[in-house]
Amino acid sequence: MRRRHHEEHENHERWLVSYADFITLLFAFFVVMYSISSINEGKYRIFSESLDGVFNQPDRSFKPINIGDERPRAHAAEGELNLDQNNQASDLVVDPLEQIAASVRDSFGDLIDSQQLTVRGNEMWIEIELKSSLLFPSGDALPQDSAFAIIEKIAKILSPYENPIQVEGFTDNLPINTAQYPTNWELSSARAASIVRMLAMDGVSPRRLAAVGYGEFQPIADNASAEGRATNRRVVLVVSRNLDVRRSANPASRAASGQ
Repeated sequence: MRRRHHEEHENHERWLVSYADFITLLFAFFVVMYSISSINEGKYRIFSESLDGVFNQPDRSFKPINIGDERPRAHAAEGELNLDQNNQASDLVVDPLEQIAASVRDSFGDLIDSQQLTVRGNEMWIEIELKSSLLFPSGDALPQDSAFAIIEKIAKILSPYENPIQVEGFTDNLPINTAQYPTNWELSSARAASIVRMLAMDGVSPRRLAAVGYGEFQPIADNASAEGRATNRRVVLVVSRNLDVRRSANPASRAASGQ
């Protein structure tokens, strides 16, 4: 008796194998794309520049070996030496305080010679001291005509820099009692404020500026003589290295530091 063969059932789920393979390949494709998109930009740039240097620099290209002595490249050596010197010169940084002091001395040599303007300083600040008679009439804080040209020249020197500037006003000990200036405090403060406004009008950033009045209480000469009182009547522009120095500095501490 012939054994009946069972009819084989057709597998309707074979498409799942192909689908799984497709999904796997698609996943691998996206993983590769993500890894490419996440490459470190800095490392890629360095790698690219390295390849560019290897293939494009003429010194790295192949060249035949010379037989015999090769003449030295004197001109190239000189060029390399000049390049090194230029690089060293560019590394030298000039101190802004030194630049400001030198510019003031160059611009006001006549006033310095007549001792109406003084420049002094150290590594933390410089002081530009002007006699009040150069800037103001006696007993007043309204600048006279000659003051505008002087302050304009100083502003042109100071404006390119970022150093803080504190303008300080000082008087002698002769009392003043007017409606506008009841004491020397008001007079010295008003004179300092006038210089600050003039500097700002001439291009110095107001953020760098401050005005202080010390009245008669920071003398540098004896008020017993007319000459001493004239010396004490002064306006000082203190150009500091930074804001912390300006806040910590005062005339007494500057005098103690040897200025």
